Amino acid sequence: MLNDSTIAQLAQELADAERDRAVIPRITARHPEATIDDSYAIQRVWQEKNLAAGRRLVGRKIGLTSKAMQQATGISEPDYGVMFDDTVWENGSVLPFDAYSNVRIEVELAFVLNAPLEGPHCTVMDVLRATEYVTPALEVLNSHIELEGRTIVDTISDNAAYGGMVLGGNPTRPDAVDLRWVSALLYRNETIEETGVSAGVLNHPATGVAWLANKLHHHGDRLEPGEIILAGSFTRPVWISRGDSVLCDYGPLGTISCRFL
Repeated sequence: MLNDSTIAQLAQELADAERDRAVIPRITARHPEATIDDSYAIQRVWQEKNLAAGRRLVGRKIGLTSKAMQQATGISEPDYGVMFDDTVWENGSVLPFDAYSNVRIEVELAFVLNAPLEGPHCTVMDVLRATEYVTPALEVLNSHIELEGRTIVDTISDNAAYGGMVLGGNPTRPDAVDLRWVSALLYRNETIEETGVSAGVLNHPATGVAWLANKLHHHGDRLEPGEIILAGSFTRPVWISRGDSVLCDYGPLGTISCRFL
């Protein structure tokens, strides 16, 4: 376990790295004794710094919920991070490439809640009852810790590598479609890069949201009405370069796009 001063120091390093668009050495290389609980403690201190600076919490992201993502990262269990109001982009937006480090795109579904969700026994059915609508989303990954050799402790400490999200498509009631069969075609610069089906997220994308509610209970927290929950990617991440355009076709749920300059 890390002591409070080390946790505070690492949270400050990550805050500075976000400000400077920098990458810091792996936490686990310097502190091999660090645990998953330590990593969430680092993330919470980092979160409190941002809230104190005036940013507003609008939701959470869940990561590493699919086999595709676990194989791509070498990490075998889900994680979560927080999302602030200034990280949400509208469909068709132009995003500043220099605002991010190690830029990648993931294909996801976003759940928008109209009721609270709380563990420790939250289920998929609880999630569906508490969801106002589901909508397509692209997540921008933004890593401030060196990628090679990282573990889940590094990833969680770095706010689960969350950078931003683009929301779009057709908002849909959760009972209006079989969410397991939502599929997507991801294009970068008019070339198809990835395809996937949302059942790749723990067999049902709402399973990830239930996992998150139960995990938050362990940390003395819950999901609130109005929060946006990114349920996890059902494709591998696609690397992005400056000038790239991205389009994702979700079939009946519509399309979503963005560009990086």
